[in-house]
Amino acid sequence: MTVTAVEAPERPAHRDPDVLRWLGAYTASMVGDSIYFMALAWAAARTGSASGTGLVLAAGSIPRALLMLGGGVLADRLGPRRVVIGSDAARAVLVLGLAAVLVLTAPTVGVLVAVALLFGAVDALFLPAVGALPARISPPGQLARIQGLRGLAARGASIVGAPLGGVAVAAGGPVLAFATAGALFVLSLPLLLGLRTRPSAGPVRHGGKAAGDHDERTVTEERPTARQDLVDGLRYIRRHPLLGPLMIVIGLSELGFVGPLNLGLILLSEQRGWGAAGMGWIVAGFASGAAGAALLIAVRGRVPRAGLVMCLTVLVGATGIAAVAQIPSVPLAAATAAVVGLFIGLAGALCGALVQTVADPAYLGRVTSVSTLFTYALIPLSYPATGAAIALWGTGPVYAVSAAVCAAGGAVGLTFTALRRAELPR
Repeated sequence: MTVTAVEAPERPAHRDPDVLRWLGAYTASMVGDSIYFMALAWAAARTGSASGTGLVLAAGSIPRALLMLGGGVLADRLGPRRVVIGSDAARAVLVLGLAAVLVLTAPTVGVLVAVALLFGAVDALFLPAVGALPARISPPGQLARIQGLRGLAARGASIVGAPLGGVAVAAGGPVLAFATAGALFVLSLPLLLGLRTRPSAGPVRHGGKAAGDHDERTVTEERPTARQDLVDGLRYIRRHPLLGPLMIVIGLSELGFVGPLNLGLILLSEQRGWGAAGMGWIVAGFASGAAGAALLIAVRGRVPRAGLVMCLTVLVGATGIAAVAQIPSVPLAAATAAVVGLFIGLAGALCGALVQTVADPAYLGRVTSVSTLFTYALIPLSYPATGAAIALWGTGPVYAVSAAVCAAGGAVGLTFTALRRAELPR
């Protein structure tokens, strides 16, 4: 008599100790990030130089743009867990060191720019690695839930981090705020050290060939350079039936969405006379919608026809972006922003889950670095162009163009049959 082995059911993500450790470490790091940027802005303002303040706040985006793809290569070569631990430890040392320096002397633009550059460089390593970790700690069927939990953590970190940073600055100046941020980076380390990761499911590729195609001596002699790994990763994305289209959707939708939400909303609030309070309500509306989308994914764990739903929600969200600039009242603008947050947040969670589930784990660091590059490095560099365009043509036309670019992401995605039919694992 043959006995058929029955696989044990997957443990839900919210009950998986490794997922919870990763989520706790990620949340602590994100709150630390929020406090760090708040403290950096205040310390830069205390230098008394407006141009210097702008230079300090912009400095971190430069190494992120230059080094993000290299961070993905490093995550694949060394393993994402090791890179995340090293980068969080480096951020803790850097920020706590700055707090110690500011105890002894007043902040200068040169010191703050140097710290911002180093922090941005470490961020370029952290972001691809932390995004590649879920596939190493959880089975594919739970990755969508993890994306939802990650979205909730990110929204929670934004809600908690800014007020906590403000309280720290008010109580002890930038020194206390930097020390608090550093302590949170330290807090993430024991959680990360306790993670148990799964081995990479896919074959580690070297120059496009599987490692198993050669004996150990040959593989050692032919170990590729970091540049070869990067080229191999970009080629893998370009040739993949889903990852290439997904990167196009991410790039266009982020380009059309991030500018209006950040810089554009500030200028829109000034033009309409809504003030900081009005802007705060609109941002809160978006955040609540995005949190609702993240909660939906975290609870359901799977959305049927994920690729098709992702593209359609981008189109709906883009329509809301164009509408925000035409609405005369704060309550209606906030409600519209909540709709935008719901649909764009759902699209983002589904896109992240698809990337996690279809990418070969051996390439996931590089894949994550490309998708992260758009949001955290390249898109912020478009802010000057967005500001100049609003100054020339006003918020309405610029929001309309941004919405069209965002919608183009969803429309282009619909042209790819493989993406329209893409499904998440059950």
